[in-house]
Amino acid sequence: MWTMDQDETYFRIFDSEKRIAGYFDPQYGEHADDDEIELMLKKKHAIPGGFLVVPMIKFNLFDADLSIDVHTLKSRLEEVNRSFARWYNYILSKNPPFHVIRISHTDQDMLTMTLPIRFRKPIRLDKKDLAAELSFTMDTFQRLGFL
Repeated sequence: MWTMDQDETYFRIFDSEKRIAGYFDPQYGEHADDDEIELMLKKKHAIPGGFLVVPMIKFNLFDADLSIDVHTLKSRLEEVNRSFARWYNYILSKNPPFHVIRISHTDQDMLTMTLPIRFRKPIRLDKKDLAAELSFTMDTFQRLGFL
């Protein structure tokens, strides 16, 4: 069960244990200013989609206090490579119109994947409606071991 909470103009996505699993940034329209976005959120306007940001790779390496041996480093790099291979194959198979990989804004030891989401029909800017619409994608990502 996925739940969402609004944080300014985007929504945090939580898993069943209340851990942050990703973020959804609604598509408000190219020319929407802050006042228009605020009104859209207040009136729960319907949107065509947005951008889903989910964890991609956690390195477990970039810590100022890191002290490991070569075997541990090899093991962590192999896990990073397995995670990358899963994402790489997913991107190849789904062929989204674009994707963006960034360093997480909350964890400098993690990369995030941003993917466009286009709803079958416009969905209201309501956390329950958005969570219901994104649940299939989030379930898929969880099943594939991305989350």
